Amino acid sequence: MKADLLMLAPLLPEYEAQLAEHFHLIRAHTDAEQQALLADRSQRIRVLVTNGGEGVSPQLMAALPSLALIAVNGVGLDKVDLEQARARGIRIATTDDILTDAVADQAVALLLALLRQVCQADRFVREGQWLEGGFTRLGTRLRGQRVGILGLGKIGAAIAERLQPFGVDLAYHNRRPVPGCLYTYHADLCALAQVSDILIVAAAGGLASRHLVDARVLDALGPDGVIVNVARGSVIDEAQLVARLADGRLGGAALDVFEYEPQVPEALLVLDNVVLQPHLGSATLQTRRAMAESVVRAVLAG
Repeated sequence: MKADLLMLAPLLPEYEAQLAEHFHLIRAHTDAEQQALLADRSQRIRVLVTNGGEGVSPQLMAALPSLALIAVNGVGLDKVDLEQARARGIRIATTDDILTDAVADQAVALLLALLRQVCQADRFVREGQWLEGGFTRLGTRLRGQRVGILGLGKIGAAIAERLQPFGVDLAYHNRRPVPGCLYTYHADLCALAQVSDILIVAAAGGLASRHLVDARVLDALGPDGVIVNVARGSVIDEAQLVARLADGRLGGAALDVFEYEPQVPEALLVLDNVVLQPHLGSATLQTRRAMAESVVRAVLAG
C-alpha cells in the first residue's frame, strides 16, 4: 500500500506523476480541503510538499503527528514554523540555488521595464493612442544610476553581477559586510537609500525583515527614486509604499511580490508609475523543472 503524501501546492504534472508512482497524493490546495484532510487522514501523513508562498501553517503542522519531511518548492521559509519543525525533528528540504538566476533575471527585467516605461508604452500601442500622436513620456537610462541592493545573498549578488555591465554604481546593505565584496557597504539601510536612485529588495522574508523598508527608508529614497522587490512583499511596508507612489513622494516601483498576495492594493492598479507581476520570479520552464526535480529527489530520498 502506498504511503500518503500531502500536496499543499502543485508541481509540474510530469513530476507529480513521478511522485504518484510511489505515493498516494492528497492534494489540499485550499483551507477547506485541508480541514477535510484533518478529519480523515492526518495520522498517516509523513511527507508534505508545499512552496514558499503557501508554506504550511503551524496549526496544520501540529495536526500532522507523523510528519517527518516538508519539501518546499522554493527557498522562502518565512511561512514555515521552523521552531516547531526543529522541536519535532521534521526535516525541511528547499530548492536552494536553483532559482537564483531566474529571480535575478526577473529583477533586471522589472527594473528595465520600469525605467524605460515598457508596460506604459505597450498599453499606449494596444489602445490605439499612437494613431493620435507619439508617446511623449521619456524614460531613464540605467547607465550611471546608483543602485542599492538590500540583501546581498546569492540572489542579490546575482542581480549585482547582471547590473555591472550597465555601468551602474553598486552598493548594498546586509546585517554585516560580505567578506571580499568590492561594492560599498552601508550598515544603515536609510543611508543606503539616501545615496541610491534605485533600491532593489532581495532580502529573505520572515519576522526579522518585516517592514524593513519602512516610511523612513522610502522617504530617504525620495521622489526621484524607484524600488524593485523580488523578495517578499512583507519586507516593504506596503501601505507606506502605496501612499508615496500615489502622491509623488516616490518615483516608481516594480513589484513581483506583495504583502498580502494574491491581494494587490487597488490603489496600485490605477498608477502609471508601477510595474506589477504575479510573483513570477522563478517562473521559467527550465527553473521550475529543476525545482520540481529537486523536490522529487528530496521526497524519494525520504
